[in-house]
Amino acid sequence: MLQLIAQGPQSRQRWRQTLVSGQMYSLGRSTDADLPVPWESYLSGQHARLRVDDRLVEVRRDGSATNPIFHDGAEHHHFDLLPNRSFTVGETRFLLVALEDSAPSPSEQPLEEFTFTRQQLQKVRFHDADRRIEALSRLPEVIARARTKDELHTRLTNLLLAGVRYADAAGIVQLDEHNRVRMPYWERRRETAGAFRPSSRLVSEAIQKLRRSVLHVWETTTSTDPEYTASAEFDWAFCTPVVTRGRERWGLYVAGQLDTILHAQTGQSGVPELHGDIKFVELLAEIINSVWQLQRLEGNLSVLRQFLAPPILDAIERSAGEAGLNTEMLDPREADVTVMFCDLRGFSHQAEESADDLRGLLDRVSAALEVMTQQILRYGGVTGDFLGDAALGFWGWPFASEEASVNACRAAMGIWRTFEQTRARSDHPLANFEVGIGIAHGRAVAGKLGTRDMVKVTVFGPVVNLASRLETMTKQLRVPILLDEATASSVRERLPGSEGRTRRLGKVLPYGLETPLVVSELVPPLDDRPDLTDDHLRLYEEGVTHFLDGRWEEAYGCLHQMPPSDRAQDFLAMRIAQDNRRAPAGWDGVIRLPRK
Repeated sequence: MLQLIAQGPQSRQRWRQTLVSGQMYSLGRSTDADLPVPWESYLSGQHARLRVDDRLVEVRRDGSATNPIFHDGAEHHHFDLLPNRSFTVGETRFLLVALEDSAPSPSEQPLEEFTFTRQQLQKVRFHDADRRIEALSRLPEVIARARTKDELHTRLTNLLLAGVRYADAAGIVQLDEHNRVRMPYWERRRETAGAFRPSSRLVSEAIQKLRRSVLHVWETTTSTDPEYTASAEFDWAFCTPVVTRGRERWGLYVAGQLDTILHAQTGQSGVPELHGDIKFVELLAEIINSVWQLQRLEGNLSVLRQFLAPPILDAIERSAGEAGLNTEMLDPREADVTVMFCDLRGFSHQAEESADDLRGLLDRVSAALEVMTQQILRYGGVTGDFLGDAALGFWGWPFASEEASVNACRAAMGIWRTFEQTRARSDHPLANFEVGIGIAHGRAVAGKLGTRDMVKVTVFGPVVNLASRLETMTKQLRVPILLDEATASSVRERLPGSEGRTRRLGKVLPYGLETPLVVSELVPPLDDRPDLTDDHLRLYEEGVTHFLDGRWEEAYGCLHQMPPSDRAQDFLAMRIAQDNRRAPAGWDGVIRLPRK
């Protein structure tokens, strides 16, 4: 197998590409090229064609290319490139290397084997701490800027060579599901030195068996038998596992020659010097694990952030451990919840008028849903599904709260107020939009639902259907926000009048249901509705009591004292007028709604 290595004038301008025999590759500056080199200004968009053979690569300059290709010190238009040979365009060098096919692991026993615990490595002192700290400081940037796994492997391997002074080679090693050793990426300090194979025995012991750093030292040999050593030129290597979640098992592999250390450390065995290198690579592995753990945590939180309020997220984040987020608290379970269903009014009419600007309409609907979501999260709620132009929110999960109903009503008032303030502004995205909101409290099952890659949070139960029915009934009862009796009772006790008021509207039997329910309106505070005073609300509820008891003449009199701006009176007044202000025989106080 052949690989082509491109190296620009800067260390980060580098890539390694495996070449498949029988394939043709285009080389150029354009991102459309099979082998793009965006940093090299002397390359044309499509500069050369590379045809791959088993043992060489045929290079042919494209006819449209203006700048020369240099090979063996001379300009060439067409030439054969052999392994360990290179060509140059501008300031970028392209080196061809031959990789040995995957072979069995070495069968020899190491002359010495060393294992290292974290406690042992903590006692090791660095002889060149500044250089190692400088290398470690680059690690978060290395991980953050890597756009692909191959790019990450490249950057990590170069960092290993930068931090381990006496290493001749470094690479990323993996154990697959059959416990076979793979090396997806490697680097040599001398590019012309050729490929190398890791010791399968060493990799297996470090990653699978011991799960700690392991150092092997082999007897120096001149044997050419590939089964005898993983690479005859190396007489030491160590492997450090990188602990990550999931099935992937991988580590960092470093190899070299003791002679290199002996020349630098005259009179010493060389092995103690490697202890500092192993400590450095251990720190590297720990930082990789920590950064990835934070990235996974942030990734999971970013998914949950669209559903959960900041206080809930904070609690989940505080409970996170080494295994990641403690999402058990998000598992579905029964809870007493308050559910709010909020629907956008005026959408159908706006859709007809915006038939030629559907993207603009989508932006307006998105702005409306954003208002709903912001208010739900602002008051500690959880955003459930978006159903077209409607939003579902709920309170009381994952943490129980006596303030669930009150906070739901606060969110509802915030939504109503935003739409009310912008409805008449023709230049505003929410212009001509209104909302209908239904709020109900009861027992339900709430929790996260989905797959490993896609999660949503939702709520199930009759209370959800009730909230939806209340939202639909706002059209018939001519009010923006309707509450069931459980919610209304809690709000009367806990919600200050400066934030919202309630009034009972009547007892109704929604279409398709068997049990009637008392419904109430969440009325804006006096500052928002100065035309509707507290005396008006008391008078209205007095009229409702007369209506329920069958005293329709008295009820009609109370309703007609309401201000003309109050449309809630129309619902009962019309019902009373239909029967000449007399309750029908057998009147039970229930208004049966004819439709949903």
